[in-house]
Amino acid sequence: MMIILIVILALALGVYLFMQRPVFGKNPTGQRLQRVEQSPNYRDGSFQNLSPTEVLLKETSYIKMLREFFDKSENVAPTKKIPSVQTDLNTLTANEPTIVWFGHSSYMIRSKELTLLVDPVFSGHASPVSLFGKAFEGTDVYPVSSFPAIDIMVITHDHYDHLDYETISEFKSKTKLFVTALGVGEHLEHWGIPKEKIVELDWWEEKQLSDSVKFIATPGRHFSGRTFVRGKTLWASFVLQLHGYNIFIGGDSGYDTHFKTIGEKYGPFHIAMLEAGQYGKNWPQIHMVPEETVQAAKDLKTEVLLPVHWGKFVLANHDWDEPIQRVMKTSKEQGQVVTTPKIGEPVNIIHIQPTTEWWNN
Repeated sequence: MMIILIVILALALGVYLFMQRPVFGKNPTGQRLQRVEQSPNYRDGSFQNLSPTEVLLKETSYIKMLREFFDKSENVAPTKKIPSVQTDLNTLTANEPTIVWFGHSSYMIRSKELTLLVDPVFSGHASPVSLFGKAFEGTDVYPVSSFPAIDIMVITHDHYDHLDYETISEFKSKTKLFVTALGVGEHLEHWGIPKEKIVELDWWEEKQLSDSVKFIATPGRHFSGRTFVRGKTLWASFVLQLHGYNIFIGGDSGYDTHFKTIGEKYGPFHIAMLEAGQYGKNWPQIHMVPEETVQAAKDLKTEVLLPVHWGKFVLANHDWDEPIQRVMKTSKEQGQVVTTPKIGEPVNIIHIQPTTEWWNN
């Protein structure tokens, strides 16, 4: 009995020490926690979605999910290296906002002399340990050293495939300002970023950074958390008004009425980056299926849809290219313009909108 107790205590101590690693971040404390608790979106000890939302459907069991995981398609990852375009990010010029996608939800926005970077994950994995969530071959062709200084980094929420400790650690000395959802700043401060370099916004809050740059935090239908505790930090989408252009940064979200509300209040948009992948039948309320992605684009009144959240990691059981195949089919039926750049291929929201179906090659 004593040996069993010692083993249990040793395991508990091991888990505790493992969870103290900086990669797990830190939930809000002090004045930040007070602000979180005053948010109209924070109730019963956690942030809440606008509509009742289940992260997993009640009838879903972990045994069922494990069985489906081992029975998934062989095509969840590509069999060939993902193609890319080599763009010199340091010399990229852009009179109009120009977007460079790096796979999944990471992309850079260059406009005039301003450089923004959204949800960068360049560590090669989308998990707290490198063994899981590995990036597809060919997707990590832009190391942090290839980027210019970042004026504004946008973090939509604190999940590992959007907020990467290793990447932030490399970028923190070359990033002037971080814009993120309420509460996420605690992770950033914990990782050594000064408080004065962090702007945190609740849903519908606005931040005017200059005469020509403004952020509005808008809702998403999702959840947050880097440990076993959920909802201590907010998840958000962002309206970016940049040099006279209207851009929507979608983050992660299930489909809901908030897209129509945002479109009516802040649309139309020149371009919207919306998630199109990592959906599953067991979590339909927190990630859109591709047909809903196209509908969300229509709700937002966006001229161009740039589908993201696919093409880099296996985080669901669908085929790796199924999201874009379904988006393209539905967009053609609905008359929605879609741009499909390769990794590293610039998208100028006025003049250059790549449409090659590179995933079929």
